[in-house]
Amino acid sequence: MKREDLIKVIADHAGVTKKQADAALKAMLTGITKALKKGDKVTFVGFGSFSVVQRKARDGRNPRTGKKIRIPATKVPKFSAGKALKDSVK
Repeated sequence: MKREDLIKVIADHAGVTKKQADAALKAMLTGITKALKKGDKVTFVGFGSFSVVQRKARDGRNPRTGKKIRIPATKVPKFSAGKALKDSVK
């Protein structure tokens, strides 16, 4: 599913225009992004949780040259599916 498809589903389900659905989706994604930047966890009961995890520094290998490289530590977003979502896709 692409963004346009999701906007259409939101518009049809909520009975709003595609423009309003797009604005709502943008607002939701902006809110989630801002919360994650602050280090907060975003939870939708039954759907899942978004959080930020610290990935440790590690050794890697350049696939083109085979040379060893050091990959620095970084923060990455993580999504954990909720029970209801897991059950719905079985």
